[in-house]
Amino acid sequence: MNDGDGTRAAAGQERRFGPLGTPLVIIPTYNESENIQAIVARVREAVPEAHVLVADDNSPDGTGALADGLAAGDDHVHVLHRKGKEGLGAAYLAGFRWGLERDFGVLVEMDADGSHQPEELPRLLTALKSADLVLGSRWVPGGRVVNWPKSREVISRGGSLYSRLALDLPLRDITGGYRAFRRETLEGLGLAEVASQGYCFQVDLARRAVKAGYHVVEVPITFVERELGDSKMSKDILVEALWRVTAWGVGERVGKIMDRDKQDRDKQDRDKRDRAPQRSPETR
Repeated sequence: MNDGDGTRAAAGQERRFGPLGTPLVIIPTYNESENIQAIVARVREAVPEAHVLVADDNSPDGTGALADGLAAGDDHVHVLHRKGKEGLGAAYLAGFRWGLERDFGVLVEMDADGSHQPEELPRLLTALKSADLVLGSRWVPGGRVVNWPKSREVISRGGSLYSRLALDLPLRDITGGYRAFRRETLEGLGLAEVASQGYCFQVDLARRAVKAGYHVVEVPITFVERELGDSKMSKDILVEALWRVTAWGVGERVGKIMDRDKQDRDKQDRDKRDRAPQRSPETR
């Protein structure tokens, strides 16, 4: 399904982006029986050519069975049944593998609860025509959140700001989970090395994309707080994000210091060789 040939340009060359290929929208679920039918229907209406993959973590409330029913009536809907609740990052990684193995050209992250509005997906896909990764952003001009308590907004804005400063990333909404990747981008991110979850998973993929030299853009979205079901946000997810981002930031700074020290030592060695008296051929 992928007919693109997007490649990263060498320094000084104009970047070329190939066609996008068929989109696969990956929707991780755990106890989303109240939301799954509506969100799948909205995706199918917003982008009729897109396929939907419901990655269900063996939901006790029957979400997987409902998704199976949707798939039975629509060849653009698929279900990936997982053994149990292993976290958002693991669900997306499984969905990415599923999509890459089937040659989808674009892979999209989307929540099941309606907070990521499918009607805004065409905007992300349009931006992806000239990018490697598109982030749906709440914190760029035009982006906003609806029905969030102030405390939740402070946590989200603070998390993105801390990650941006700690990792030196030119992004405003690093923790958001509404994203569209070209398949080539995912293939170049070293997904086998990703072990993070939740907020941290999103930060990890964004930093990998920027550090790898991919072109990442942000487009404004309206994030709507869920009306049905329970949020999966927890204290453990926030703690993991804090310590992992801190560790990555410290590691990168230590690495830069070591690189500078090595460059200084190499320069000193070169200067010593240049100053050393040259032996004439007669004294050799």
